[in-house]
Amino acid sequence: MASLRAFLVALFIFAVAFDPSSVNAKISKSMYFYWGAQNSAMLGNGDDLQLVLNQASGSGVKSKRPFLFGSMQMLIKLVPGNSAGTVTAYYVSSSGDTHDEIDFEFLGNTSGQPYTIHTNIYTQGNGSREQQFRPWFDPTADFHNYTIHWNPTEVVWYIDNVPIRVFRNYENEGIAYPNKQGMRVYSSLWNADNWATQGGRVKIDWTVAPFIARYRNFRARACKWNGPVSINQCAANTPANWWTSPTYSKLSDAQLGQMNWVRDNYMIYNYCNDTRRFNGQMPPECFKAQF
Repeated sequence: MASLRAFLVALFIFAVAFDPSSVNAKISKSMYFYWGAQNSAMLGNGDDLQLVLNQASGSGVKSKRPFLFGSMQMLIKLVPGNSAGTVTAYYVSSSGDTHDEIDFEFLGNTSGQPYTIHTNIYTQGNGSREQQFRPWFDPTADFHNYTIHWNPTEVVWYIDNVPIRVFRNYENEGIAYPNKQGMRVYSSLWNADNWATQGGRVKIDWTVAPFIARYRNFRARACKWNGPVSINQCAANTPANWWTSPTYSKLSDAQLGQMNWVRDNYMIYNYCNDTRRFNGQMPPECFKAQF
């Protein structure tokens, strides 16, 4: 018993020293409005958020601290009805011209048509890695869990714990990977009717405004970013059960089955299949195993 107690104390000291952080606080404690606060609100006990878009402004929140690696999740209920031209975004991003970014964007629809789930990843300011999906559920009828999992080995996008996409780390082969910049968590609701719905052909109908997206239960099992010194600390020393360990490498067979089902039935665009866009010079990661 004494040895177990000593081990647990040592583990606690280790965790504090390397500063892994599980953000289980209310949204009001872990995020703040950086745009459009006058339109939006944190309700109830501070763990319910509404982002609002009207003709005056959209709105957005971001996390108070940046992270390096972790699993960032949010429950989101998207704008119902005719949401054409609107985009609800949930993503992580650093700042500057050479920023890294990992995206979920939900492109609105005219009533009765499905949302488009738009995913992308930027490394050192370069994106153009879009994959798009149709939801296999009504994302406006209830809250669904959207998770961005990011570790030294791979990035995985999840919906309700079902993986839909993987981007693996091939940095040792010259393919950039987001592992050198801390990123904050963002969400926003904004007017994108110049491109979002049918390439911008369908515009926002302001007569049905305001548009409201609802959020609950932001959780980040992640390592606080304290500058470049924390890269190796987070990568090598965060406990494995945080899913940020470099030893975590691949999805399970069951998860692969789930992902293949989504991709076979609900994927509508994959940049790696768009030879015309890239004039046949496909991005190098398109020739690498991602799963």
